[in-house]
Amino acid sequence: MKTEFLGIPLKNRTVLASGILGNSKDILERVYHSGCALVTMKSIGPAPRDGHKNPTVLDLGHGMINAVGLPSPGYDRMEGEWDELARRNFPLCASIYGGSVAEYARVAEFVSQKKPDVIEINISCPNSEKHGMIFGVHTDSAFEVVSAVKQVINVPLIAKLTPQAPDIASIACACEDAGADAICAINTVGPGMVIDIESRQPVLAFKKGGLSGPMIKPVAVRCVYDIFKAVRIPIIGLGGITTGEDAIEMIMAGASLTGIGSAVRYRGIDVFDKVTREMNDWLESHNCSIEDIKGAAHQET
Repeated sequence: MKTEFLGIPLKNRTVLASGILGNSKDILERVYHSGCALVTMKSIGPAPRDGHKNPTVLDLGHGMINAVGLPSPGYDRMEGEWDELARRNFPLCASIYGGSVAEYARVAEFVSQKKPDVIEINISCPNSEKHGMIFGVHTDSAFEVVSAVKQVINVPLIAKLTPQAPDIASIACACEDAGADAICAINTVGPGMVIDIESRQPVLAFKKGGLSGPMIKPVAVRCVYDIFKAVRIPIIGLGGITTGEDAIEMIMAGASLTGIGSAVRYRGIDVFDKVTREMNDWLESHNCSIEDIKGAAHQET
């Protein structure tokens, strides 16, 4: 199942989602040797950030709700991590965020110099210039931030989109027009809330949080389906993928690669190897290839 994505040779179609296992070379290398083809770092921001107070994550059984709050040491306070990652033997995606266009560009330019294989910009975080709105829900702001980042980096650029966008396909088009090389869809769904009926209070310290895991897969599949019809650049399908059959479904919607996040909790760190083997088994049993099924859901019956 070897493939090439944005000029990067990959051993299979799986990607570690950002925010799951941190930025340590040791753990990211372990993920790679557990079967992951493209390893994504936890998102890096413009300044040190503690994130929200605990509790930040709740397992709902059919998925999770979290309000971690984008904790980050700050892009320019990670020299130890960058030095270690410079000696990596695996493809690396660096995920970044910012509160303004200028912050995105500053962080991206610095990170680009550390030579990740690709940079992912999370345009689902708060935009202080727009009074708390999100870059990824408006075509003009999405275009602006992608364009600014594209001008200052020398590696391929992935735009990670939010399902909160009223028309995610239009956002994807704006990102493509601004120079994005690929789309990642989707980020968490929400915000949602869980209330403890005994204490009569929200369970999460931040009260609201994003939903992930199996319960959001139908939303993710629909978003990838809509985006595939609208853009020419490749898509990383992310959201609720737990099995090889889930990954096959996402590829049929139009994804080139399949992102895995919450399933690390449900099936272990070797979930990437498990999903790849299950995909191969399905393809063999149906006597077809990835090329045969990519975007198959768009074909008229």
